[in-house]
Amino acid sequence: MKGTKIILGFFVFVVLIFAAYAVLRTVPIDNCGENGTGPACIELRPGFSIDYYAENVEGARSMALNPNGTLFVGSLNTGKVYAIPDRNGDNKADEVIVLAEGLDMPNGVAFMNGSLYVAEVSRVVRYDDIEARLETPPEPVVVNGDFPSDRLHGWKYIKFGPDGKLYVPVGMPCNVCEGKYERYGTIMRMEPDGSQLEIFARGIRNTVGFAWHPETEELWFTDNGRDWLGDDSPPDELNRAPEPGMHFGFPYCHAGDIPDPEFGGLRNCSEFTPPEVKLGPHVASLGMTFYTGTMFPEEYRNQIFIAEHGSWNRKIPIGYRVTLVRLENGTPVSYEPFAEGWLQGLAAWGRPVDVLVMPDGALLVSDDKNNAIYRISYS
Repeated sequence: MKGTKIILGFFVFVVLIFAAYAVLRTVPIDNCGENGTGPACIELRPGFSIDYYAENVEGARSMALNPNGTLFVGSLNTGKVYAIPDRNGDNKADEVIVLAEGLDMPNGVAFMNGSLYVAEVSRVVRYDDIEARLETPPEPVVVNGDFPSDRLHGWKYIKFGPDGKLYVPVGMPCNVCEGKYERYGTIMRMEPDGSQLEIFARGIRNTVGFAWHPETEELWFTDNGRDWLGDDSPPDELNRAPEPGMHFGFPYCHAGDIPDPEFGGLRNCSEFTPPEVKLGPHVASLGMTFYTGTMFPEEYRNQIFIAEHGSWNRKIPIGYRVTLVRLENGTPVSYEPFAEGWLQGLAAWGRPVDVLVMPDGALLVSDDKNNAIYRISYS
């Protein structure tokens, strides 16, 4: 009899857990939006608003803007690169043009001197005079094809630095391992023509977002922590690399002070540069930018916005938001949510990937799950 009661009690407990999980998955917070999705679900601070800038941008990932206002967007599994013009200046996309398709994870895009640079897994290509040829884009020119072909962490974020060089990361082709090829786990840089390719920083598991401080011109970058050390370890990282040659610890040390169970005995954490900020564990911090606009209040000037794609291997998911890192005299003093609501209960309807400051000061956010670009403004 006693055993029967225990079994019955356990059964009721399991039913309640599944019922609660179902409610969390299906009931949107505050009944936001249509079917619990869309910009109406996003919680912002007073004075800020959010709306669609572009929809139907399948797998929207990294973004780059040319001086004429055309937004270029990469993707991942769709293999497409898009051009999104706003010719009438109404802060809405006029159309979404597929510039290229059939590419190998063309996540990264960058613009320089009239040319669009696109990063595939093993190469960077260039589309010349692209603004005049959006409807009939030219064949790509291979800038450099000397990158590893591993697809795990092989997608790339690219950006031109203040030195005029193109920075290209090479992720580790594993959860955790020592790289047999010296270019694994690095940020590299090269001239716009693909020459003088060199390693700038090492010990980086996988960065898919970086930017330079607008005053000091120091490189800051996000880094995704390893998996399978538990729900709450290790944190993702926000790092600073003011000079070339720095090592940030992977795979020996995570987040500055967590020795790896397998590789930690080979090196000491004190040998490496610790992160500036320990971000949430497994939040998948991707694109980041310094806010250089004038639309937002002064307190946001030169502060860091980070797109958190969201955890995939946590019992309780976290991330799925845009966060803000506040700096004082160049030093981080806080890490806090700025825009959230893509995660409703235990289910996410969207996943932020990248952030970009527009000339008018609005902040664009890409979302590869909801296939959209959002515009956050302030008035």
